[in-house]
Amino acid sequence: MKGKTLFVKILAECCRVLLGVVFIFSGFVKLIDPMGGAIKIIDYLASFGLQSIQDLSVPFSFCLAALEFTLGVCMLLGVYRRYTTFLVLVFMIMFTPLTLYLALFNPVSDCGCFGDALVISNWETFFKNVVLLAASIVTLKFNRRLFACYTYRVYWFVPLFAYLYALGFGYYNYAHLPLIDFRPFKKGADIPELMAVPDDAEADEYEYLFVYEKDGKQQTFSIDDYPADDPEWTFVESKLRLLKKGFTPKVEAFNLYTGFGEDIGEILLSDTGFVFMLIAPKLETANGDVVDEINGIYEFTLKNQIPFWGITGSSSDEIENWRDFTGAEYPFLMGDEILLKTMIRSNPGLVILKNGTIFDKIHYNDFPAEEDAEDRFTPILTESNVKNQEDGWLVTNLLTFTVPLLFVWLYDFFRNRRRRKPLATE
Repeated sequence: MKGKTLFVKILAECCRVLLGVVFIFSGFVKLIDPMGGAIKIIDYLASFGLQSIQDLSVPFSFCLAALEFTLGVCMLLGVYRRYTTFLVLVFMIMFTPLTLYLALFNPVSDCGCFGDALVISNWETFFKNVVLLAASIVTLKFNRRLFACYTYRVYWFVPLFAYLYALGFGYYNYAHLPLIDFRPFKKGADIPELMAVPDDAEADEYEYLFVYEKDGKQQTFSIDDYPADDPEWTFVESKLRLLKKGFTPKVEAFNLYTGFGEDIGEILLSDTGFVFMLIAPKLETANGDVVDEINGIYEFTLKNQIPFWGITGSSSDEIENWRDFTGAEYPFLMGDEILLKTMIRSNPGLVILKNGTIFDKIHYNDFPAEEDAEDRFTPILTESNVKNQEDGWLVTNLLTFTVPLLFVWLYDFFRNRRRRKPLATE
């Protein structure tokens, strides 16, 4: 009997740790890039014909990521075990059928459950959710046997602090730039290198199919058996089916077009000096409150003979509207909106290139004031290496979250756990 009890205890604890770690990781990477989560939600809404509520994508991205993170923390620390395990089970019951639908019909390429940090296929997502669903059933059934790091008297602090921290952390990444950039266009990325295809790279493999009709019925043939010489069959159409995906570079294209349709993307990448690119995926929704700051940056580039380009996915009419509104004198290039959103999570945002490498990226909230542009950008011209502070910022934020929890645990341990027997029920 003791052996069975021990087995159930170990199984329940393993499920608790698994769910806690997965939920924390999933919520954390979404909070690092809440705008990326909103873009994925827009893809979902579009696939289900719900474009009318796309304006809710950003707040929903925040709430979903914060909820996942908070449930993960509560699960891992054994806080409100009965309620936490129930909510996690509800969460999995909701999303497991959804991921099955995605796997069967593939309306979006990937679910986005781990953001851009870990991209997995829709079938892999479904099987992952099946495992988590089973684990959530186990934890709910045996929730009283789960280890609790805190006593019941301080439970309230953990979910409240975790949720508020999640919202604050997510907002910081939304109002500036993600502390960790999981996309190809991170600081220090060599774009030409990311676009390179090795000589021995595998090519895509396709199968040619032909559709013919006879007696009102259509039939599909391969290239080896299609009835080309049979007059009873009438050709309808040909198809090309992908059998095996070959090598795909991290950056498939970097096409930027002038108003005359000339692609000068490679010219910008081959420039050995600095190139300033003001990127606005959609000018019609770009923040117009930073016009003076943009003009100050442009004046700095003129003074130092640095190329400055506005780059957008909007139409020529929108470019003219922007010029009328801002008095912009800098030239514009047009690029794919998805490419520009991938490059920087800011509309507009500044990307600084040097010899095809991303030297710096700046959110519009961090644009220097017009009179401070000289002081902000002059030191950059003398730098030879990219400065990346991702690791330092990440450690600081992790300490900001874990230290308060540690202090509350110490208080709880000496104030409650050592003085009296912990409550047996929740």
